[in-house]
Amino acid sequence: MLTPQARAVVFRARTRLVNQRTELVNALRAVLYEFGHVAPKGIQQLKRLEAIVEEPDSDLPPLVRDECRDLLKQIAEKTERIETKTRQAKDLASEADTTRRLQTMPGVGPLIALALDAFAPPMDTFRTGRDFAAWLDLVPRQHSSGGKARLGRVSKAGQADIRRLLIIGAMSRLTWIGSKTIPAGSWLARIRARKPRMLVAIALANKMARQIWAMLVKKEDYRDPALAAAA
Repeated sequence: MLTPQARAVVFRARTRLVNQRTELVNALRAVLYEFGHVAPKGIQQLKRLEAIVEEPDSDLPPLVRDECRDLLKQIAEKTERIETKTRQAKDLASEADTTRRLQTMPGVGPLIALALDAFAPPMDTFRTGRDFAAWLDLVPRQHSSGGKARLGRVSKAGQADIRRLLIIGAMSRLTWIGSKTIPAGSWLARIRARKPRMLVAIALANKMARQIWAMLVKKEDYRDPALAAAA
């Protein structure tokens, strides 16, 4: 069985390909912008960019259109390689007990499990789940003034890969559960009522990090807190 360090190589390779594809998409957007075609950022806009390039009555000069097609070809090649690395990451995440256990938590998929297994130190390094969440910097910075603590913006310090993926996983989890299935009066319902969606996702990612610490320390699969309390 591969070591976490070996699995980390696959994770980093996929991340590198994603970054390269993002650069290519941004280059395509920049070329089209020079000729008056504006499109939002994001890989999800690729179909829109391709439609601009292939528009029969486009005002793009033939040379520019050819260059844009070359960029689209490179983007497609990167996408194919990313999909291959993603499948490989999923296979690797299904092999180890730790990564399989992590995926029992809603919002934690193969990539998050692989990142945790590859980059997080042993959980006994941390005294509590709060310490693990703090290492990931999934807590607001604290600024003191006049003896009163003030919570500022969440910093980007900590383990960037795990932190970013946990926030994405929390956003996905929020979308999946929806507002109608959040129990009234729960901590999530209360914070959702007064905070922007991103801050709610960060708070949920913080809670997920603490639960992950407990799962790995106790070597247990995820247990829904509501169901566990009712048992």
